[in-house]
Amino acid sequence: MAATLTSRTSAPPARLPVTRPAAGKARRRWVRLIVHVIVVAFMVVWFTPVLGLFVGSLRTQNDIAASGWWHALVAPLFTGYNYQQALQVIGLGQSLGTSLAIAVPTTVLTTLISAIGAFALTRMRFAGRSILSLALVALMVTPPQVTLVPLLKFFNVTKLYGTVPAMWLYMVGFTVPFGVFLVRGFVASIPEELFESARIDGASDLRIFASLVLPLSAPVLASLAIMQFLWAWNDLLTPLIFLGGTSVPQPLTVNVAGLVTATGQGEAQLMSATVISILIPLIVVISLQRYFVRGVLGGAVKG
Repeated sequence: MAATLTSRTSAPPARLPVTRPAAGKARRRWVRLIVHVIVVAFMVVWFTPVLGLFVGSLRTQNDIAASGWWHALVAPLFTGYNYQQALQVIGLGQSLGTSLAIAVPTTVLTTLISAIGAFALTRMRFAGRSILSLALVALMVTPPQVTLVPLLKFFNVTKLYGTVPAMWLYMVGFTVPFGVFLVRGFVASIPEELFESARIDGASDLRIFASLVLPLSAPVLASLAIMQFLWAWNDLLTPLIFLGGTSVPQPLTVNVAGLVTATGQGEAQLMSATVISILIPLIVVISLQRYFVRGVLGGAVKG
């Protein structure tokens, strides 16, 4: 009887707390360390040429020919003469204006038209919407290079050859399909209740687009603006075809490419011109980088 009472009243043995093995923590620390080392190594590989380019642009041609750019870090002897020559003698100041005249309107038009098209295809009902969507996909997979010759003839007939608006038409026309595709996925993720509430309050489609769609789509629109600006700024082939041989000052890409020689002469001016050409895109990317990844993921995944 005593044995039976003892067995009934005795508490079950307490379970030992489950502890995470120290080996797992050590392994994760090593993995994290290896990842950090790899990331730093890639940063060094990518940043070293940029640093060499910037340092070389501040050296004279004789110093560049005599020693590597890393010698300037030990005994710095810098000058701004190369930038003065690039802006005044080579004419990069006018080229900078042409590049801005091409890139800025192209970016604004592409972003605005893409937002309007995405809103129309996503939230408006009209005949032929499916056909228009298929046409946009077809234009996305069409190489722009195959249209250069027909467009060149068209611009000659319409007297647009050798003008900046010709660049606008070409770049906007071939970027809007991708822009609509990107923004459309983001607009489709906006809750339908917001649109219904706006319509109940009497808001028109234009008011809904301006007050609801544009503010909520700011991340994806910023991503599209970055990609469009970089493409318009760095494009070399299109200005050579549509602006080459005309009185219009050539963009920075064409002017900088003209400084490249087979003998390597004028490296100082080439380095300074290259630094000037990457400053504005660098500022744009740094200013809008927080929107870039969020906008691309939102436009590609949420749709």
